[in-house]
Amino acid sequence: MEIRIGKNLVGENHPTYFIADIAANHDGDLNRARLLIRLAKEAGADAAKFQNFQAEKIVSDYGFSHMNAQVSHQASWKKSVVQVYREASVPFNWTAALKTACDEVGIDYFSSPYDFEAIDMLDEYVPAYKIGSGDIDWLESIEYMARKGKPVLLATGASNIGEVQRAVHAALRVNPQLVLMQCNTNYTASLENFDHIHLRVLETYRSMFPNVILGLSDHTPGHATVLGAVALGARVIEKHFTDDNNREGPDHKFAMNPQTWADMVENTRRLERALGSADKVIAGNEQQTAIVQRRCLRAARDIRAGEPFTREMIDVLRPATPGAIKPSEVEAVLGTRAIEDIPAGKELRWTMLRD
Repeated sequence: MEIRIGKNLVGENHPTYFIADIAANHDGDLNRARLLIRLAKEAGADAAKFQNFQAEKIVSDYGFSHMNAQVSHQASWKKSVVQVYREASVPFNWTAALKTACDEVGIDYFSSPYDFEAIDMLDEYVPAYKIGSGDIDWLESIEYMARKGKPVLLATGASNIGEVQRAVHAALRVNPQLVLMQCNTNYTASLENFDHIHLRVLETYRSMFPNVILGLSDHTPGHATVLGAVALGARVIEKHFTDDNNREGPDHKFAMNPQTWADMVENTRRLERALGSADKVIAGNEQQTAIVQRRCLRAARDIRAGEPFTREMIDVLRPATPGAIKPSEVEAVLGTRAIEDIPAGKELRWTMLRD
């Protein structure tokens, strides 16, 4: 299974595709958004992703203002939920400029749209759509994006397997190009979050949905979850991206910065090389050590032509000289006779023996 996102082929037999989720880290500044695009490309990202939402179409001011208190990662916000969303939104009229900025540095541009108007607006600009975890049970939105005919990336944070199954089936009914991403939606950057990532869910996804590409949308620090996910088959990785983790804003604290991002990509490329083939063979760089570390059959003493071999006449020693009889064949040598005189220590070969 493979799909194409922009110029990149994405799938199990292709390099991991890295998405830098700039999200709200533009801090309301288009030029800053352009800067983060360039920095993401330089750090090794394949795509720069934004989020297109209109505050009034994603959150209810009444609903949040009537909660007893802001909870989860929102508990640390100094402003109301609606105000934070208004300030974090990407104006629709930035879209062409962001796409141009991505094209100029050679990185894919796409976005997570959070209403139908945003889905339609993005259609001429993006090679793929990303569905955030919070919309996993909004099936009409999933189907609407899937009908655009472009790859769909579905994050599955804060959901159970039944909800995932319904969302996957809704997308696949109209579009086979699906990336299914394990995700945990706690954005506090706490190290305790590692206890809740559950990367082995990727094994469940592979079993249940063999015709989708696996991915990880991650918000933990460091590279452990990314490397684990890639080892389990994920080929799309999304993490938030900033240039400075000390900036004020909802996403800066848990985001990757240019250095940690570059390190993540480098370590993943090494892991991809190390994963290699599922075929167990003597590797190319083991050809010589297979000789010097393994053993073959050798004469334990001087042997005269015509002598029948007993076990005491055979040593099993390194090196395994090419063409020599292997230790696993020692029983077949017993009772045979030497055709020629064999000095002590010499390797035994079948051409030296007769029945």
